[in-house]
Amino acid sequence: MSARISVASILLTAAITASAGDQSAADYQRSVSQWRAGREAQLKADNGWLTVVALDWLKEGENRVGSNPAFEVPLPKSAPGRVGTIIVKAGKAHFRPAPGVPVLFNGKPAIETDLKSDADPKYDVLDIGRVRFFIIKREDKLGVRVKDNDSAARREFTGMRWYPIDPSWRVQATYTPWDKPHPVTFDTAVGLKEQDESPGYVTFMRNGKEYRLEPVVDEGQLWFVMRDQTSGKTTYGASRFLYADLPKG
Repeated sequence: MSARISVASILLTAAITASAGDQSAADYQRSVSQWRAGREAQLKADNGWLTVVALDWLKEGENRVGSNPAFEVPLPKSAPGRVGTIIVKAGKAHFRPAPGVPVLFNGKPAIETDLKSDADPKYDVLDIGRVRFFIIKREDKLGVRVKDNDSAARREFTGMRWYPIDPSWRVQATYTPWDKPHPVTFDTAVGLKEQDESPGYVTFMRNGKEYRLEPVVDEGQLWFVMRDQTSGKTTYGASRFLYADLPKG
């Protein structure tokens, strides 16, 4: 799910993750500050979100990959002019490397092979020098997300800008499971809809009013997607994200 956000707006994304349990205001402020520092480290890391430079949707048939700007999947100038070809047929992607090009497939020299998209947790990754690309799937469309570890966004990144930490927004919620999971539909940053299953919902009180949020499960945690009056202004326009541990028992 992590591929839903775009590099253009990651600098505006603010999310706070905190575990349930008693904490003093000072401990809470310290835990959020530590989380924020870790988040910035993730952004600045190799192949982090600051390295995302492109998303190109694939057409049925052959899609040429390389630094040639006329290709269907143009890569950064540091890549060879032609890296290979991605052939799309019946909703599946197949990669054919160009002869003599040192492209890696999951860390090993690439051979002609099918490509698993990010719909699979163990999706396939192709590397050529400092550039990485892989297949993403949104609804019935396949695309290629391109990362460049020498991207301008990574070089010029000076840090996130955060709202002041407000302990009053650390709330305890009650989790209620559904009898059976049911679908939740998201609008994605690329204009497509994505459907996931929600295991239940949480309720909490704020200023005398009850609120309800319905998460999905992402990498073993509850994942809440929400918007507020900052969305598209001082935070990421598509949504804000909050993770919480799955309830026990």
